[in-house]
Amino acid sequence: MWYTTALADSIAPGHYEKFEFEEAVILLFNLDGEFFALEDRCTHDDAELDGGDIENGCIKCPRHGACFDIRTGDAKSAPAYEATDKFETRINSDGVVEVNLS
Repeated sequence: MWYTTALADSIAPGHYEKFEFEEAVILLFNLDGEFFALEDRCTHDDAELDGGDIENGCIKCPRHGACFDIRTGDAKSAPAYEATDKFETRINSDGVVEVNLS
């Protein structure tokens, strides 16, 4: 099921916003005009990734420093070894980013 988030123009490249839905809490990233959505969860200890810095296409967990690839959700550094969930995105005709949480 597709959910609306924000106008694509409202999230600057290199930034992200958090969205809470019944099915999941996600972070929506703008990487050079492309949008990616990850679950707001570090697989190391279930901490939030929100508040982490973006470095080289990865989000860095603010608690213990694990890095996750924003494009794939893959864990790129210890102490996390499992990927966080990634969700498909699209931009609708109104310029709003939608996320598929199914």
